[in-house]
Amino acid sequence: MLNISSQSTKARIPEGRFKSFQNLKTIYAYNYSRLIYVLAGICVVIIFIMFLPWTQNVRSGGTVIALRPEQRPQTIQSVISGRIEKWYVQEGQFVNKNDTILHISEVKEDYFDPELLNNTQLQLDAKNFSKLSYQEKVNALERQITALEQTMTLKLNQTRNKIIQAGLKIQSDSIDYQAAINNLNVAYDQYLRVKSLQDEGLRSLTETENRNVRYQEALAKKISQENKLLTSRNELINAHIELNSISAEYGDKIAKANSDKYAALSGKFDTEANISKLANQFNNYRIRNEFYYILAPQNGYITKAIQSGLGETLKEGEAIASIMPAEYDLAIEMYVRPIDLPLFDPGQKVMVQFDGWPAIIFSGWPGISYGTYEGKVLAMDNFISENNLYRILVIPSNDSHNWPKQLRVGAGVKTITLLKNVRVWYEIWRQINGFPPDYYKTSYHKPAEAQQKK
Repeated sequence: MLNISSQSTKARIPEGRFKSFQNLKTIYAYNYSRLIYVLAGICVVIIFIMFLPWTQNVRSGGTVIALRPEQRPQTIQSVISGRIEKWYVQEGQFVNKNDTILHISEVKEDYFDPELLNNTQLQLDAKNFSKLSYQEKVNALERQITALEQTMTLKLNQTRNKIIQAGLKIQSDSIDYQAAINNLNVAYDQYLRVKSLQDEGLRSLTETENRNVRYQEALAKKISQENKLLTSRNELINAHIELNSISAEYGDKIAKANSDKYAALSGKFDTEANISKLANQFNNYRIRNEFYYILAPQNGYITKAIQSGLGETLKEGEAIASIMPAEYDLAIEMYVRPIDLPLFDPGQKVMVQFDGWPAIIFSGWPGISYGTYEGKVLAMDNFISENNLYRILVIPSNDSHNWPKQLRVGAGVKTITLLKNVRVWYEIWRQINGFPPDYYKTSYHKPAEAQQKK
């Protein structure tokens, strides 16, 4: 107590009867040297802790996703428009691939005909028969053209032979005509000589008349041979005319046959085009009939029926139900700041804490953390996301225990990416100054290509 008064109560109060006075005396008698030792020990421990190794890390959040795109939740859509007739599944039910999910009926008037496929098949068969008819007509015209060409060739050869014969006959008639001219000249000369001798009285009139008759016969023969020669020349001209006429006649016939052939080919090609169009329509109708039953794309669970009830109308590409694949490989989708992105490389170690799983985290001493799981960086985006962060994919590490089997896609996670080992005092100094973690490379940070080269 403070002695601020001259009146003392010490003699009046029996201090031995009160425990509080005894405790006050014990405190006053405490040894201050022990307190100094305790404080010194605490300082030593703090200094010791300052020089302990601390693992730098980058903490971020993310969600559990399926690694492969086909393993992620998806919606089942209708390829065609229709009306809901019957449901074959319910929410939460497991379905195998190609199991029927829903049956729909047609709503477009172009496909109301129940015999649409059969009628289209009949049209297709009729077009095929028409195509065969055109083909037979083309074959017949080709045979006709071949026969005309052969006949034209024979006729032309025959006429050319006539031309050759006419030419030879002209040569023969020309020789006979020239011989007749020579005989006429000889007969005329003989007649003149005999006539001269008759005038002199050396030949008789009868002999003169005989020479005159021979002269007249030679003249007649010369005229006859000239007629034959002209006739032979006319035959040659007629043969040339006949040759040209045959070429023109059969050329017209062959051209007409070719025209009919190409017309038949044109009809055949038009029929083939119609056949292709009908075949396309038939296949479209047949495939469309298969879309009336909507099937499961893979094994999985029907998580939600987006459309419900009976008689509702669906549009093309409209979602009907959502399905979660039964088998999937888990991965983590986490986001980091652009300033931390250079610190990540494929294969880098990441410590993971899943929401709902008890964990005790010592971010700087991962070895004594409890309830955390290991992962490694698989890939990093080369472009920034809409949230102004970079996305990084993390998969389970092969060197640690497996992730919990009870995990589901969409669960939240907290990640701690382990970086360089530093002292505790350095980490405190870095945090106070707001510096980023040290940029460094380690053996497990090397890309896969570099490790393969090594």
